[in-house]
Amino acid sequence: MSRFFINTKDIFDDNINITGEDYNHIKKVLRLKCGENITLSDGTGNEYIAVIEEFGDGFAHTRIIETYKNVTEPPIKVTLYQGLPKSDKMDLIIQKSVELGINRIVPVLTERTVVRLDSEKDAAKKCERWNRISQEAAKQCNRGIIPKIEVPISFKEALKQVHNKALSLIPYEKEAKNSLKQIIETVGNIDEISVFIGPEGGFTEQEIDEAVKNGLNSVTLGPRILRTETAGIAVLSILMYELGDVG
Repeated sequence: MSRFFINTKDIFDDNINITGEDYNHIKKVLRLKCGENITLSDGTGNEYIAVIEEFGDGFAHTRIIETYKNVTEPPIKVTLYQGLPKSDKMDLIIQKSVELGINRIVPVLTERTVVRLDSEKDAAKKCERWNRISQEAAKQCNRGIIPKIEVPISFKEALKQVHNKALSLIPYEKEAKNSLKQIIETVGNIDEISVFIGPEGGFTEQEIDEAVKNGLNSVTLGPRILRTETAGIAVLSILMYELGDVG
């Protein structure tokens, strides 16, 4: 059954009107007809089975015939603070992280970030595109929410956001003592984790020192150095296996 995200403001009584790109996809790509059912999600965990009753000028009118809760969201909320990478690597990071169960992604500008945003308009444009990628990935893998991709912020701003958070991790290739496995074994009951991943070239020693002073746990991911587009996905996979709903 075809599945689409809707806004709660589009629900009135037991009716939902679908417009925009989703309307075009239903009408012109899928060629669905009146009387056929589709699945709709409001992005907050509520799911609806609706029957298409009418096609109007630029909209599909549907009626809700069943309501239920989405059960695909993991029990742990992971926020990825991703050092902004070059080219289209961010697209891959977003897509795969959403599939694995990420809750939120915050692009971070670090000392070794090569990509520079020319203006707030440029940042907003990129953010809009990233959120479209997140929505498509969430739709494909049956997520109950659409993970939000935030506007890029500085490394210092990112540290302020996680100050006093229950658990924040920052993988670092020079870390020799603390492993991700050791940290996971000591967390106990926890429902929120922040993960910092550096861009190409990684974090500087000064950034790691500053992060540790702000309560982040520097961890090693093993003897091999992972690419920026691999590291976050690897950490997220491990966290979902150990603390989430994969296993």
